[in-house]
Amino acid sequence: MTEPSSTRNLDRYGSAELPWSRPRDILAEDTPGEDLTFFVATVRPDGRPHSAGVGAIWVEDALYFTSGPGTRKSRNLAANPACSVAVRLRGMDLVLEGEAHRVTDTDTLERVAAVYRTGGWPATVEDDALTAPFSAPSAGPPPWYLYRLTLHTAVGVAGAEPNGATRWDFTR
Repeated sequence: MTEPSSTRNLDRYGSAELPWSRPRDILAEDTPGEDLTFFVATVRPDGRPHSAGVGAIWVEDALYFTSGPGTRKSRNLAANPACSVAVRLRGMDLVLEGEAHRVTDTDTLERVAAVYRTGGWPATVEDDALTAPFSAPSAGPPPWYLYRLTLHTAVGVAGAEPNGATRWDFTR
């Protein structure tokens, strides 16, 4: 399991530090079955930011998402893998920061495609990418690359009890 190497309580109102297990377990339980909206922010070659929605899921303690090879986000990640992913979970807003790298090994592609299928997206592996009869318009045309986010930091702000705000740092 990915565990933080350090944590920092960001709460100003006396709430306790939040455990990493809280957002991690929600991600594991709610993806891909719940209707969660993930946004990935990447950096353009000229330094300007770019944000776009992605179909993301938590599999085997890691966040994966898809994107077509011709999309701006895929082109940005090819030049600079640094990115952040934001999502509103049950009772918590979460931002994950790190590096997203393309996954091409067949075993991982098959495992992740199987999880996507449990959520209703009929993904299959074709060569070193995923394909399906449909995807979000922002994903571009098939095939779709699969990316794995290597976590560097995460920040969670809980809007439900127990409240709090915490930063988790992960060893690089």
